[in-house]
Amino acid sequence: MQRSTPSDSPKHHVHPPRHRARVTLPRVIAGLALCALALTSLAGSASAQSDPADAGEETVRILKVSGLIDPVTASFIEEEVESAADSDVVALVLQVNSEDAVVSDERMDEVVAAIEASSVPVSTWIGPSGSKAEGGAARLVAASAVSGLSPGSRIEVTSELAEGVDLDGRTAVGERIGSELAAELGVVDNDAPVIGEFIVGLPGVETRQVDDRIEPVTPVRFGQLGLIDQLFHTVASPPVAYLLFVIGASLLVFELFTAGVGVAGMVGVGSLVLSAYGLAVLPTRTWALVLLCLAFPAFAVDVQTGVPRFWTAVGAVALVVGSVAVFEDGPPSWITLLAGIIGVLLAMLGGMPAMVRTRFSTPTIGRDWMIGETGVAVADISPDGVVTVRDAPWRAHTNRATPITAGDEVRVTAIDGLTLEVEPIEGGAKDYREARSH
Repeated sequence: MQRSTPSDSPKHHVHPPRHRARVTLPRVIAGLALCALALTSLAGSASAQSDPADAGEETVRILKVSGLIDPVTASFIEEEVESAADSDVVALVLQVNSEDAVVSDERMDEVVAAIEASSVPVSTWIGPSGSKAEGGAARLVAASAVSGLSPGSRIEVTSELAEGVDLDGRTAVGERIGSELAAELGVVDNDAPVIGEFIVGLPGVETRQVDDRIEPVTPVRFGQLGLIDQLFHTVASPPVAYLLFVIGASLLVFELFTAGVGVAGMVGVGSLVLSAYGLAVLPTRTWALVLLCLAFPAFAVDVQTGVPRFWTAVGAVALVVGSVAVFEDGPPSWITLLAGIIGVLLAMLGGMPAMVRTRFSTPTIGRDWMIGETGVAVADISPDGVVTVRDAPWRAHTNRATPITAGDEVRVTAIDGLTLEVEPIEGGAKDYREARSH
């Protein structure tokens, strides 16, 4: 049994990274829209979940850092680094697959400082094959005690990684390179293909020889984001935030033309609330967000008529331009864009107008036979509410001073647009048709 010795190589210094997202008023407003939900949910949720470990047993701790480094991930890394110092963790490993950070430069400085000041060595392995570490994520590699890059993965050469390294003209700052070249130039320490091989070379990890290979003796424990934290981390990705927005806005337009508040409205509000957090965290263009927000009221104007016209064209242009330009770092994948744009256009051009024509057009609207029909109040009408006539829900308005309570029988006296004018059967006018002429 053998124990590796700590590396004497100095840590890299912190240098200002390239610019990231700036804070704007729309992002602040969007973030505040989620504040109540976030505080309620996070108050009862653990910030991280981990495999149980025996008390007093030395362990290797592995944290998976994937996707964009957002406020949730940044806090997770800091908390785990602090927790490792107060436990029996001998090595903390960040398993990275990230293309950038969306937190501010100052916030990344704090995370890097916590890694460099940690009493427990923090190492970084970029893997499995096909992973990457770019932008702000590469700063984690530069700050780590030991770094590895699996074959098939790539790393961006940043100024921090290039410091003290002779690139020998074979690469340059800003380029992405593979594991073989990165290890040969000294940008990373090794090109371990799997995390097991990476761990056995870390300082403080006990190992043993089994046949022709070396295995770690020190137990390995995995840490991961808690359920609520994982939810917020997921919605802070461009594809998810964008799709949640268009789905939520579309459902609210649908709900606008149905009676009462149903499942579609609640799901739409929930989707918009989650997308508000994602759009607040991600670097976005304010004018493109405004276009996306205006697209759906424009669609709604023509949805009400049941025929796509001028405002549908305005909404389509605003939707396409806003979708392509909303994120500063480029649009989401073409699959995401097609799903969002084509899905909304199909709904607004075909599905919803057809629904409105079926729900509100002939033979219901403007037909005398409906005047005099009786129904039941679903909710209190004081003076507005919902009634059912021939098992169909309708928005209703009472033309009497006396409110109608839920469950009362009502009679239709007139139709005003999409709203039924009703009166209670008990105490109502005997000749209800004469009410239309007054």
